[in-house]
Amino acid sequence: MERVAVIDFETTGLSPGHGDRATEIAAVLVEDGKVVARYQSLMNAGMRIPAFITGLTGISDAMVRSAPPAAKVMREVANFVGDTPLVAHNASFDKKFWDAELALIERVRAQEFACSMLVARRLFPQAPSHKLGVLIEFTSLPVAGAYHRALADAEMAASLLVRMEAEICRRYQVADVTHALLRDIQGRPKHALDDCLERYQQTRT
Repeated sequence: MERVAVIDFETTGLSPGHGDRATEIAAVLVEDGKVVARYQSLMNAGMRIPAFITGLTGISDAMVRSAPPAAKVMREVANFVGDTPLVAHNASFDKKFWDAELALIERVRAQEFACSMLVARRLFPQAPSHKLGVLIEFTSLPVAGAYHRALADAEMAASLLVRMEAEICRRYQVADVTHALLRDIQGRPKHALDDCLERYQQTRT
């Protein structure tokens, strides 16, 4: 598969539209089934972190006070990712924060997101749930670190992505999986997965 960037944010809440900001970001570049580069940083957006978020993530006000400014981190990670296609687990969440934090440094996203959670729903409908931790256990993948920390979650989302790509290749006898195919799969109803892959095969022969 072509190179993709798997990203994960930790934040002060659920929505930048309600004033929430990012507290940490990680991005891992994945190429040919392997992580080839990593970026991770806490980020100081000048926001107080609610106690329940600290309980969930372990990220405290003191930690972000000593972190680089959010604008500096976003410039660095945006340059690190460049125009590489993006992937996130529950991408609708990360996409909102990526776009909002980029807007604050007057930059605009140039590429599309694929969602590993939506792809997993189509590929593994029998999984108990499609939360990242449940899918890591369901697919017998290694736990990379503490859940709800950006680098560990990005690493695990990347390993899940590689596992799903291998499953698609095995199950449907395709030679490679593109970012465009992932986006096609995530937008299809579950019952249409076979038809989606059959059409994909036809375009590659």
